[in-house]
Amino acid sequence: MSGISTKPYLLRAIYEWCTDNGFTPYLSVKVGSGVQVPMEFVRKGEIVLNVSFTATSGLKMDNEAVTFKARFGGVSRDIYVPVRNVQAIFASENGQGMVFDHVDDEDVTPIETNKPSIGLASVGSRDEIFAATEENPDSNKETQKKSEKPSLKIIK
Repeated sequence: MSGISTKPYLLRAIYEWCTDNGFTPYLSVKVGSGVQVPMEFVRKGEIVLNVSFTATSGLKMDNEAVTFKARFGGVSRDIYVPVRNVQAIFASENGQGMVFDHVDDEDVTPIETNKPSIGLASVGSRDEIFAATEENPDSNKETQKKSEKPSLKIIK
């Protein structure tokens, strides 16, 4: 029997955990069809969105999509993200959260195909994440020290 996905429930739970602990929740989104975000902020087919109470207006997280209004460069924008396009939700202060694997959808491609469906997340450098997908796994140590921006990686 096929039921409703657990993903939207987990998104809401992690969001609530972030806000209850005074953390700033962020969503990592794979941009594809159906996603309505400011394209000028999309990098490598992805965008990271601050979904905190102070950064959004009218935030709604239902079983199909995450919708809200937010300002980008001083301009208010309507944001629409189907739940299937959410890659991760995490606290910006400590990187704790949850990473989701892709679904079978032409418009949503996986970050890495050998990852588990759901995992715990920790802060790592963006270069470290991309370097892990390349053939040289030893390059992670060098790129981690150079990059200053945090991003997510799966902890096994």
